[in-house]
Amino acid sequence: MKKNSILACISILLLIGLDQFVKFLITSHMALYDTIPVIKQVFHITYIQNKGAAWGSLQGKRYFLLAITILVLAFLVYFYVRMLKLNKYKDLRILFIFVFSGAVGNMIDRIRLGYVIDMFDFRLINFPVFNVADIYVTCSMIILLVFILFKYKDNELDDLFGKPKKDSEQE
Repeated sequence: MKKNSILACISILLLIGLDQFVKFLITSHMALYDTIPVIKQVFHITYIQNKGAAWGSLQGKRYFLLAITILVLAFLVYFYVRMLKLNKYKDLRILFIFVFSGAVGNMIDRIRLGYVIDMFDFRLINFPVFNVADIYVTCSMIILLVFILFKYKDNELDDLFGKPKKDSEQE
């Protein structure tokens, strides 16, 4: 359990570091709203400051977003520790590391700057500008949904939530 905890902490630090490094590169080499076409009219690097959440929702609700982030982080830590104690759900633990890292990466921006730095501008479908931390969270949540829908059976996660197994399941 200790080895897994140390690996998780190192992974989280590396993932947050990558997010913050990319944001540093953007802010140190681009002016606000500058854009660099990577594939013209398909994918650009565009420096924006997002004072809200996904798709610009909850603009100016910095403290609310910080409170939600703290609750999500507490949830992730609680269930991550439960998964470690059960010595199960390695795939879910990895996903939780990515979600945790993404949440912390954006929380650092909100605390330090009052906004989140975004830069990846996928224009082909008019997608909102996003960042590395957003990729961690979004991809992990999609994979988590797929796991819950297709990988884990109905009661396979019961022990994670502290539900006792039924007599027929214990045999």
